[in-house]
Amino acid sequence: MTKPAYKRVLLKLSGEALMGDDAYGINRATIERMVADVAEVAALGVELAIVIGGGNIFRGVAPGAQGMDRATADYMGMLATVMNSLALADAMRQAGITARVMSAISIEQVVEPYVRPKALQYLEEGKVVVFAAGTGNPFFTTDTAAALRGSEIGAEIVLKATKVDGVYSADPNKDRNAVRYGTISFDEAISKHLQVMDATAFALCRDQKLPIKVFSIVKPGALKNVIMGDDEGTLVHV
Repeated sequence: MTKPAYKRVLLKLSGEALMGDDAYGINRATIERMVADVAEVAALGVELAIVIGGGNIFRGVAPGAQGMDRATADYMGMLATVMNSLALADAMRQAGITARVMSAISIEQVVEPYVRPKALQYLEEGKVVVFAAGTGNPFFTTDTAAALRGSEIGAEIVLKATKVDGVYSADPNKDRNAVRYGTISFDEAISKHLQVMDATAFALCRDQKLPIKVFSIVKPGALKNVIMGDDEGTLVHV
């Protein structure tokens, strides 16, 4: 059997990916399928950390959040990511994977606080670490949290799981002539205004020379293909 292409990776999951076909919330079948993909990768001996968004939960309260102070809304979003992280860790536990949730905001009765040396220790012990509550600061997205935590733990690559199978020249749902890029440089992606990640996250990855792989979480086996170095998704590099 060939060896994985990466030893330590950071996986960025969008909260929306957990909804499945539901309007909001967590779809059980979807989260179980994702965990099966994670289990496949963990079995290869890859050290895996996960940052998850909160859009699936926040979408349910979004109408009430209109006109709300941005910082308050962002803190609500952080709490949504904590809920997702707990759901993900519990689904992993049921699948026989040891997971640890570490939160950037202090909720010690629920999850342990994020401490970098402790996170590194967990990864080295073969545990999956789920980073909750984004960066712990308003005005920063969970994409930025993924770039930040990926840099902090020395990940070799950030894997951005989306609903499309890579970065396209245009929206593939709207333009039938949209072309998927196999690889693209950070500068090219910026100049072409390709929405890979938000600008802050993108700039941080570029500065740290931390490549990003954009792939589809909906496609079965795609995560393993990426880990094995197969031609899956789009690689964004320096």
